[in-house]
Amino acid sequence: MKKQHILEEIRRTAETNGGMPLGRARFFEETGIKSSDWEGKCWARWGDALREAGFVPNKLQGAYDKDRLIESFLGLIRELGRFPVSAELQLKRRRDPTFPSHNTFNRFGSKSQLRSKVLEYCRNHAGFGDVVPLLADNEVPDESDPRESTPHPEQIGSVYLLKSGRYYKVGKTNAIGRRERELAIQLPEKARTVHAIKTDDPSGIEAYWHTRFAAKRHHGEWFQLDNSDVNAFKRRKFM
Repeated sequence: MKKQHILEEIRRTAETNGGMPLGRARFFEETGIKSSDWEGKCWARWGDALREAGFVPNKLQGAYDKDRLIESFLGLIRELGRFPVSAELQLKRRRDPTFPSHNTFNRFGSKSQLRSKVLEYCRNHAGFGDVVPLLADNEVPDESDPRESTPHPEQIGSVYLLKSGRYYKVGKTNAIGRRERELAIQLPEKARTVHAIKTDDPSGIEAYWHTRFAAKRHHGEWFQLDNSDVNAFKRRKFM
């Protein structure tokens, strides 16, 4: 692995991330370049690599103030017009690196407890009257804590990457083999499943990959992907 190639990838991925360089874990996820490719060979630390690429190393973000955290959540409620599910929090973070990680909201407890905190904040602060109707009981998704219960088998689905000719399809299903056979009947070229990601939120995870590959969309759910895109998808076993 040549040093210049790694520097170019740091700059490229930073450009697609709004000018902010990626951390080493996400850099590997996006490019497939492992820490062992550069650590102790080109640089001693990831910060050294970022400096040579022309960036100030990312600083660790301190704990979010609770008010700031709730206001971030309120902003997303306004954006979506509803109480967000976990996958929507993850997608927002992917699009906006300044948005808190979805796990950060766990400090408020369950979804119902978070809803109560957000409602209390709206009632005690001016300018949030428009959000209160969006927090009605029937608008809050029922997402049980996975640490307290195991999803029923029928709740688990898959988001698959299927290849036909030179194009790839990203879709969701509860039965991979059956879906492959159904598509094989419809397509002029043989289709094969490249990889499937198990998930308890097929719609949200499918939307995540559609957004991630949006620039390479051919038509509908079909994309013209390169090896790095395919490898990024294949690295995920469960989402």
